[in-house]
Amino acid sequence: MIHLLAATPLLALLAQAAPPYRVGPGDVIEVSVDGRPDLSRIPTVQTTGSVWLPVAGDVEVRGLTTQEIVARIAPRLAGAELAAPRVSVRVAEYNSQFVWVTGAVNRPGRKPLRSGTRLVDALLDAGGFVQGASGEVVVERAAGFRDGAREARFKFGGKDPTSEELERLGLPLQAGDRLIAAQQRWVGVSGAVQRPGQYAFAESLTLSSLVDQAGGLLRSGSRRVILRRAGVDQEVDLGEVQSGRAPDVTLQPGDEVLVKARRL
Repeated sequence: MIHLLAATPLLALLAQAAPPYRVGPGDVIEVSVDGRPDLSRIPTVQTTGSVWLPVAGDVEVRGLTTQEIVARIAPRLAGAELAAPRVSVRVAEYNSQFVWVTGAVNRPGRKPLRSGTRLVDALLDAGGFVQGASGEVVVERAAGFRDGAREARFKFGGKDPTSEELERLGLPLQAGDRLIAAQQRWVGVSGAVQRPGQYAFAESLTLSSLVDQAGGLLRSGSRRVILRRAGVDQEVDLGEVQSGRAPDVTLQPGDEVLVKARRL
């Protein structure tokens, strides 16, 4: 299951439809004029923001959508030979806008932003997660999301995405977005528990819930456990925590919990 870990409401994120693509220098556009191949061209948008076309001459296209480019070109072609030119424009190569994918992916780096690029598209461009990735992805957006938050955190799990997962992977991206895929982090539990070992760290994981994941205490297990964090030991009374008389301890990556055996 996928969990949205940020405060930003999921529906508000997904409701933001991808903005129309606006061309920039370096993009290649294909301009077609119906019935007039001599007027059709595949120009590259220059650093000046313009393209040159027969009859139309230099046309400023920087920051325009394809439909806006059509509206700008067609009147320049209208004349005695073409009373109502039918013009179509599409982006042939996307070279002006990018998102960045870093962290636990196979091909990190700058990825071109295309029309309608979604979170899943950028992750696929990056070759997917590496082995040992946690499945957590942070999307950072300098301009902020609709509620003003600058980042959104997602947790992806499993190889076969559910319909809910697919919906979340459809988050539309914007130029300049940065995606950070996290490596899996771990906590450990040892001693008098049913299933000692390493467990995947998750936000808000507590000491008592970790012990529960490990199958609970053995009959010989003591409720006074040791939490080892960065080489420093802290004794926690698990019985007090479970009874509500003491606060639970929120774990951090790398924590180790040792459950001692009771003295007979």
